[in-house]
Amino acid sequence: MKKIELFKENGFKDKGFSPLFAHESPYMKVVNFNFEPGQELPVHSHDIEGELVIAVLEGRGEFLSKDGAMPAETGDILVSPIATPHGLRATTRMRVLVTIAPPI
Repeated sequence: MKKIELFKENGFKDKGFSPLFAHESPYMKVVNFNFEPGQELPVHSHDIEGELVIAVLEGRGEFLSKDGAMPAETGDILVSPIATPHGLRATTRMRVLVTIAPPI
């Protein structure tokens, strides 16, 4: 087992969002992204099989898709095939935890 203190290990950056690769194994990848208001991870997809989970740990923004956006608030979780176009935009300071299985 290992413990990671995300809020201590990964802060916010003025230019670009700040990723922290919290865990990587043959079975999954866990990444913490911190966004300042207006920062975004553009809509994209991966041409592989698998799923991703985006959990909003703090803040508000929007989950993005090729068809538009839906609100994303603290406690919300998006579950999607990784091949489905997805992205994220922050409207406040926002911390998210992304889990990808199997890892890319």
